[in-house]
Amino acid sequence: MIGLDLTQLPGPAQKLLAPGAPAPAQMMAAKGIIPGLKPGDVVTVVAALTAVSDPKVADAARQTFAKLPPPVLAGALGADLQAPVIELFADAYATSAEVVEKLLRLPRVNAAALEILAERADERCGELIATNEQALLANPTVIEKLYMNKRVRMSTADRLLELAVRNGLELNLAAFKEAAAAIKNELIAEAAEEPSPDDLLFAQTDELARVHDIESEEDDTHQVDDEGEEQLKDKFMPLYAQIAMMTVSQKIRRAQVGTAAERLLLVRDTNRLVSVAAVKSPAMRENEAVLIAASRNVGEEVLREIARNREFTRNYQVKLNLSRNPRCPFSFSSRIIPLLRDNDLRDLAKSKNVPGSVQQAARQQLERKKGGK
Repeated sequence: MIGLDLTQLPGPAQKLLAPGAPAPAQMMAAKGIIPGLKPGDVVTVVAALTAVSDPKVADAARQTFAKLPPPVLAGALGADLQAPVIELFADAYATSAEVVEKLLRLPRVNAAALEILAERADERCGELIATNEQALLANPTVIEKLYMNKRVRMSTADRLLELAVRNGLELNLAAFKEAAAAIKNELIAEAAEEPSPDDLLFAQTDELARVHDIESEEDDTHQVDDEGEEQLKDKFMPLYAQIAMMTVSQKIRRAQVGTAAERLLLVRDTNRLVSVAAVKSPAMRENEAVLIAASRNVGEEVLREIARNREFTRNYQVKLNLSRNPRCPFSFSSRIIPLLRDNDLRDLAKSKNVPGSVQQAARQQLERKKGGK
């Protein structure tokens, strides 16, 4: 196992892990049968055996480690375990509050173990990790993992952002600036044993959002009426109403961890912090960018973010929709127009739904193409 110092183990344990150690003895050790060793040394040997080249021994060790007998588990968690062993514990017992609580107290718990715990935590374990402010400030990536973990309470996520903002941390979250601005304007509720109304709202929205996720490029939360105005589809009304009840910081977090349907609602939010957070979401997909680029109910900032994203603008339909959208800033439309096909340029040059500057740019591009032939 990488990073494990075998010299810290007693002689018998070192012999079991030495090159050329008898396979039967290693198999017994992989099952946790190592007479004479303390629990901490037993689990360290089992942890080391999970990485050996013999697949049968490694598999047996992994199974043993995942289901350690309670006396061995309790004894090991009271020992000064090495960092690689703690990481393996984090991976195997991430949702066991009793184990997580003890892991967080170990002197050699490292950032890697904390990140594993944060990424896989359930509500209770997430709360345990979030109370360790010293470790969080020393390892901001742990805050990021907790914030993006949908199982972590909304009130806990708010508190984590407040901690980061208060201590001047810059988190690597797509919408951190927007979330930080929202947090500064809201009162952060203290975490309680029972879920707060905010937590219940967040959980209920999560459940409702799963029913209405969007997969196809044709689907959207809105439809265009006879007058050319976007109207919310009836089936998304309950989800829209649920989101409308949220605070700004809650909306921003849903924009980061929610479904495509939620993002397509939030990207149209009148609050710029929310709409920009939605379009910056790491979960944003290309088909969403196609729909957003065509929407006339989104702000310039949102279209600007789409236009700046090279991954999205590789899609021709995104470029075309941006050029056709009268809300897209001309500084971006003008860069897109030279990339359009002739038939689309002709349509754009005649369109009454785009600004005159876009029509003119399309005509000039057509003339340039003719002159170059």
